[in-house]
Amino acid sequence: MKHAIDHLANLEPVFQKIIDQYGQPKIPYRPQGFETLVVLILEQQVSIDSAKATFLKLKTKAVSIEPQTLVVMSDEDFRAVGVSRQKTGYIKGLSQIILNEEIHLESFSEKSAVEVRNELIKIKGIGHWTIDVYLMFSLQAQDVMPLGDIAVVNTLKELFDIHDKEAMEAFAMQWAPYRTAATFLLWHHYLNKRNRSIEYLY
Repeated sequence: MKHAIDHLANLEPVFQKIIDQYGQPKIPYRPQGFETLVVLILEQQVSIDSAKATFLKLKTKAVSIEPQTLVVMSDEDFRAVGVSRQKTGYIKGLSQIILNEEIHLESFSEKSAVEVRNELIKIKGIGHWTIDVYLMFSLQAQDVMPLGDIAVVNTLKELFDIHDKEAMEAFAMQWAPYRTAATFLLWHHYLNKRNRSIEYLY
C-alpha cells in the first residue's frame, strides 16, 4: 500500500498536501469472513461507534457470531440488542445462504474483485458500499473507490470541486489501479480535518 500511496502523492499534488499536513494514513485491516459482514450490515447508515455497540451486545446475546447461531436467534432477541427488523432480516438471510452453501466466503481471497462483487450483490441487504468496504478492508483489493460513501463524496467535492457522481467516477480513473489507496487518503483528510478518529472493532 505504501508504494500505491507514494505513486499517488507523486501523481496528485492534493494527496501530497494531505500527507504533508496529516502524515501517512493508517491502513486498517478487518478479518475476512462472516463476522465482518455482520458488522458491515450493522454499520449501514449509522455511525461506526453505534454499530460497534450493537455488535458487542449481539455477541453477548448470541454467545457466538456464526451463521448457525444467528439464523435461529429470535427476532425479539435481535431487537433487544438494538438490531432493526430490516437488518435482522439481512443477517438471517446471509446466515441461511452460507448454511445452504450458496456462497463460500473462504473462497473470496482467490477470486477477483468483480467475481466477489457479483456473488455478494445477489444477497439482500448487501449493496455496493458494503461490498466495497469488504473488498478494501478484508480482501485488500487495490482498486476500489466507494462512491456510496458520504465521506468520500464530500471530500471529492471539497478538494476537487466535483459534484456529480459520474464525474467523480471518471475523474478517479486517473488513480487506477490504486483507487483504494486514494480512498484511504480521502478518508484521512476527512477525519483529520474534523479532529476525528475511528477505531474499528472488525
